[in-house]
Amino acid sequence: MPAGTTPIFAAAPNVSWGTAITTANTAKDGTGTVVTCFTAGAQGSFIQRIRFRPAGTNVATVARIFINNGATNATASNNTLWDEITLAATTLSEVAALSTYELPLNFGLQAGYKINVTIGTTVAAGYAPTVIGSDY
Repeated sequence: MPAGTTPIFAAAPNVSWGTAITTANTAKDGTGTVVTCFTAGAQGSFIQRIRFRPAGTNVATVARIFINNGATNATASNNTLWDEITLAATTLSEVAALSTYELPLNFGLQAGYKINVTIGTTVAAGYAPTVIGSDY
């Protein structure tokens, strides 16, 4: 990787998201159907956190966060399971807010690396993942 030319303090915000996740993927190695919700910039990125926002009524599930080295996720050795977060069942309401789930990440990501997510149980409305970070 070439040396960075932008000072760390001049990092550019990078907020990225993936499509709402509705379909289960029980593979624990990052293979199968994943949603890519962040790709690191040309000089790498710093990932602060990931948020999961329910899109309506869902059964309980778990979200799994994988780091991918920028190559195909179909090869298990290109992925690592970084963390998981339980997503409780939700019921859509017009008078009460649905809970947002947030997981701190706080790590640097090499150029071209990706954050992929899956869920363990198929849900009806889905969960929208959003990554808050910055590019170096």
